[in-house]
Amino acid sequence: MIGKITIGSSFGGVIRYAMQKHEASLLLAEGVRTDQVSSMIDDFNMQRKLNPDLRKATGHISLSWSKKDVARLTPEIMKQRALEYLEKMKITDTQFILVEHRDKNHPHLHIIYNRVSNEGKSISDQFQKSRNIKVCKDITLKYGYYLGKGKEQVNRQQLKGADKIKYELYDAIKAASTSAQNWKDLSVKLERQGIETIFKYKSGTSEIQGVSFKKSDFLFKGSKIDRNLSFGKLDALIGQNQKQLLMQQYQKQSAYQPDFSKERFYPVLFLQNSPSDLIPDDLFKPVQQYGQPITNLSKKKKRKKYLGQSL
Repeated sequence: MIGKITIGSSFGGVIRYAMQKHEASLLLAEGVRTDQVSSMIDDFNMQRKLNPDLRKATGHISLSWSKKDVARLTPEIMKQRALEYLEKMKITDTQFILVEHRDKNHPHLHIIYNRVSNEGKSISDQFQKSRNIKVCKDITLKYGYYLGKGKEQVNRQQLKGADKIKYELYDAIKAASTSAQNWKDLSVKLERQGIETIFKYKSGTSEIQGVSFKKSDFLFKGSKIDRNLSFGKLDALIGQNQKQLLMQQYQKQSAYQPDFSKERFYPVLFLQNSPSDLIPDDLFKPVQQYGQPITNLSKKKKRKKYLGQSL
């Protein structure tokens, strides 16, 4: 179950939207007439006069379930879940209507309530969005409804306004941060998609404390888009990207081994028919060096003997 909360200043527009939608069905009305839509609007406006200082007195909540829960949700059960939701959200003692819509492929209903209570007090909207997340999750787990796996399961085509931009930022930052090597790299990638990166610095220093992202006229803190998009989480991810790149470069250099088998050696050829390349035979004859003893003694003795006989 998912709840979406909006606060406005006009009962007329939101009540007409809820009641006059094709196949709309009023499940419950508390503190207002139901004979005509105009009577319903008048009753809401009458009570808001009890607290004229509260300008945005219109509360609107849409409760949606997964299409996988269709078989488990009758109009009566949806009404019971909506009443339990209102009690946990501390929206009590005031006017409200529950209207089921069937224009989508998933079960959902709309709650319109008066932020001016029956006693003329203001129903606070402080911490309402964070409480909404917790209450929806508690009810989903309590009754075993389908629990979507994060923002990836949200239907982007049905989003409008700030919610649409918020999910566009989420998708863009998640994609760019997976390969960004530093903050400048991330900022450039986002800038190409019309997204501005704005840093928050510690007073009087250059130390970064936080980061926000702006697209069109909408500005969100990274942590408000998603907890994993805070400055600390993104900075840690960028650091991991840097280490991974250095490791890949090191492994690539270590893996390089010269392949000598592919080296080709060419022998030097001497051309026999070229006069300039002929080598004298004397160069291959042994050379008797100075002081080297004569090994052929037989010839020397015969020479001496012959000389002696002639004398």
